Amino acid sequence: MSERTGTTTRRAPVQDASGRRAGAPTAARAPRDGHAARPATSRAPRGATRSAAARRPGGAPALRAPRPAPARPVRPASRGRLLALVVTFALLFVLFAGRLVYVQVIRGPEIAAQAQAQRMATQEVLGARGEITDADGVVLATSVERYTIAVDQQKVARYAARGSDGEDGPAGVAARLAPLLGVNPAELGGRLVGERPYTVIQKNVLPEVARDIRALRIDGVMVDKVADRVYPKGAVAGNMLGFVNSNGTGLQGLEMTLDERLQGAKGRERYERGRGGQPIPGGVSEGTPAREGDSVRLTLKSDLQWKAQAALDAQVAATGATGGAIVVMRPNGEVLALADSGSIDPNDPGEAGTGALSPAVTQVFEPGSTSKVVTMAAALELGLVTPTEQFSVADRWQTPHGETIKDSHDHPVQQLTATGVFAESSNVGTILIGERLSKEQRYQYLSAFGFGSRTGIELPGESAGLLRTPDRWQGRDEYAVLFGQAVSVNALQAASVFATIANDGVRAQPHLIAGWTSPDGEYRPQTQPEGTRVVSSETAATVLSMMESTVADGTGSGGAIAGYRVGGKTGTAQKFNPAGYTSSFIGVAPVDDPQVVTAVILHDPKSSIYGGTVAAPVFSSVTQYALQQLGVPPSGSSATLFPTTW
Repeated sequence: MSERTGTTTRRAPVQDASGRRAGAPTAARAPRDGHAARPATSRAPRGATRSAAARRPGGAPALRAPRPAPARPVRPASRGRLLALVVTFALLFVLFAGRLVYVQVIRGPEIAAQAQAQRMATQEVLGARGEITDADGVVLATSVERYTIAVDQQKVARYAARGSDGEDGPAGVAARLAPLLGVNPAELGGRLVGERPYTVIQKNVLPEVARDIRALRIDGVMVDKVADRVYPKGAVAGNMLGFVNSNGTGLQGLEMTLDERLQGAKGRERYERGRGGQPIPGGVSEGTPAREGDSVRLTLKSDLQWKAQAALDAQVAATGATGGAIVVMRPNGEVLALADSGSIDPNDPGEAGTGALSPAVTQVFEPGSTSKVVTMAAALELGLVTPTEQFSVADRWQTPHGETIKDSHDHPVQQLTATGVFAESSNVGTILIGERLSKEQRYQYLSAFGFGSRTGIELPGESAGLLRTPDRWQGRDEYAVLFGQAVSVNALQAASVFATIANDGVRAQPHLIAGWTSPDGEYRPQTQPEGTRVVSSETAATVLSMMESTVADGTGSGGAIAGYRVGGKTGTAQKFNPAGYTSSFIGVAPVDDPQVVTAVILHDPKSSIYGGTVAAPVFSSVTQYALQQLGVPPSGSSATLFPTTW
């Protein structure tokens, strides 16, 4: 903008932002329009320039742009620090980016695999153990899902309660677990304290309780699945079933002898687990599946087994006997019941693992007069006697060595047929018949009927009994074997002798296994070995008739069953170590169509030593129950018996 003064034109001085002219000295200004100069430090009020312009003629503002303040020059030191900072950040970015690429791209799969390996847990999976059922499919032993709760005491010690969740450490863990396990928190807390990495705090935990414990997600508390073995019938057949250990391995009885097949094949499972040991949903899960074991069907009738055990225990208590056994079997060898007094409950076996569970197959005794069946059958088979042959029988007989053999009671000379000798159970009369057999023949028939050898029953620990060869017989042994002394058998062997007679003279192997069922449900009967003929059909039928005379007219009248023809034999054998007697009754019913063989053995009865008194009534009760259970109709014919006297 210009300002005119007369005729001369001059350019207005350029002012800086503070209103000073450019290039004017800063110390003082020349006075203008008669005004005194202002001090150099004073500033014009804000907006002074704009006001002055507004007052210029014409009111038009001056056409000039404000000049920016000159930039302060960057010093070299500041520029260096900035550059260093930029370079540092660039290097850090490159370093982190490189590390990220290294971790995720180059080593990513390896690190992921290592992390997964740390999360993986491996456990052995047991195949479900096969069931044991009776002949009708009633379950006697089965496996159910159960859990074992264990803790890592070191991890439990580091437990920290969540918020107001309660106490820390073992006390806090105990407070949360105790209500679920149904135990006292204080007692449980004491078991959680220690340094052991694995301590079992409770077994046989139900699945729903295990789920609740797992849901707590307490680090150091482990929930392990196990297959618990249970026996729904309790002590019924416990002497045969046996039991398993905590790992599901059979320790006694059929559980032990059939373990390999019942057990199946083990598998392995690998899975990803969380901090609390729980499987991660959707995580890796792999492994080899376990194969379930086969299930076995027995020949036993569980109701009959119960009846036999109850009757035996009651008679042991009533007679003061130290023990006893009952065997119920079919003539073809199928064992329907095998009872031992005081049978264990496999659900709570206690100390039973250290001894034999079934004395019926492990305990031996002299059979006494029941063994006279062998002597009579041998003599008849060899044609050395007939059922009606007549004998004069005294109550005593002296051996060539001067030893005296007596009948069970004193009596005058009796006029008895061979059938009468058998029915009256005369030791002297049996010797009169049996001495016609050579020593070798006596041994041969005792052996053929199963004396001195195991029956082959599937139970563990069976005894073979005792049958010495003739060259080892001493003193009166050669005569004593004729009436059941100087030999020993177990209860099953004794019953098997009568089963051979009832089976038309063919000895069948006693057995408990009827068949097997595979995991897919296919049932296959167990193949049984062929029987061995011991005597002819005619001899077997004759002996059966003589046994019927024992019940009808002899010492075994207590074994009679209303409506059925019954044959049997009493036995009383003296024991010497310890002193006492073994009393027994073994019989067959019905004689006209043999279906059941029952042996009742009582050891050391105090009320009476005679088998006809203490054992025969139990035989009658148990056998009648068996006939009803099997649906055997009453006898349809009357007995035609041989005469017993002359």
